[in-house]
Amino acid sequence: MSDAAFAEDTLAFDCAGDRLLGIVSCPAPGANALATGSAAQDLGVVIVVGGPQYRAGSHRGFVLLARHLASLGLTVLRFDVRGMGDSEGALHDFQAVDADVDAAIAALLRHSPQLRRVALWGLCDGASAALLYLQRQPDPRVAALCLLNPWVRSAETLAKTHVKHYYRQRLQQPEFWRKLFSGQVAGKALAGLLSNLRLAFSRPTGHAEAASTGIEPQAPFPRRMAEAYAAFGGPSLLMLSERDHTAQEFTEHSRTDATWQLALARRPPQRVLLAGADHTCSQPTTQQAMEAATGQFLAALAGAPPTTLAR
Repeated sequence: MSDAAFAEDTLAFDCAGDRLLGIVSCPAPGANALATGSAAQDLGVVIVVGGPQYRAGSHRGFVLLARHLASLGLTVLRFDVRGMGDSEGALHDFQAVDADVDAAIAALLRHSPQLRRVALWGLCDGASAALLYLQRQPDPRVAALCLLNPWVRSAETLAKTHVKHYYRQRLQQPEFWRKLFSGQVAGKALAGLLSNLRLAFSRPTGHAEAASTGIEPQAPFPRRMAEAYAAFGGPSLLMLSERDHTAQEFTEHSRTDATWQLALARRPPQRVLLAGADHTCSQPTTQQAMEAATGQFLAALAGAPPTTLAR
């Protein structure tokens, strides 16, 4: 990617009395633009950073993504939520960063007045935070979602993933059974298998409490994510890493959970499987594949063919 393809500014803005810091990556004057029409000119991107990490991302992944998108003609903000990186305030759980996301969108639109709408991009619990933000306060400024390996972790989803992707493979190995019957399988390993099987086929937590008290508890956050996804009116990109337990958990959960089944059937996302990728797309080839998928999705949203630039 040519250094002349993008420019960057620091951006400080307020969130509930705390000062947050972000970096805006934007097309350099005269650089190759995504499109010349108003549809492209009014679209920005806000990267919702999950925790605990700051605006650079693992392996500088968010830096590379923002600069790639800027080189295609998009304006991108990556920022530190309260209590992380260079931002002030107390650290908040990913389920409680609505004010941060809202402030970031407003700050980007103020910084770049030509923008009228944004796409929210998130990895892991950053993707979850983006959906939870929309579940609590639908935002007409948000035009699209880019979700990478969304976090839907619970004891049950983790157990199901272990059973399907680890224990099933182990149980098919003759060596495992030889060790089991010869007493070479440690008691801790066998207890782990039984515990995961019990959790994998148990009812989700919260049902027993509701039945005993007669009071419906707050819906688990994965269900609230699904409700937000079903209600969202814009297009969405769902990217899943091939070699990632979080992605496997999401696939398993969304395949078996009725709320997610309905949401995805109602609004099918553009799905991309990132071959060979781990959770953070740490290898250059998988990082580039993720960047390309995001760029192509947003280019189509802007109504223009994707632009390919040398890195």
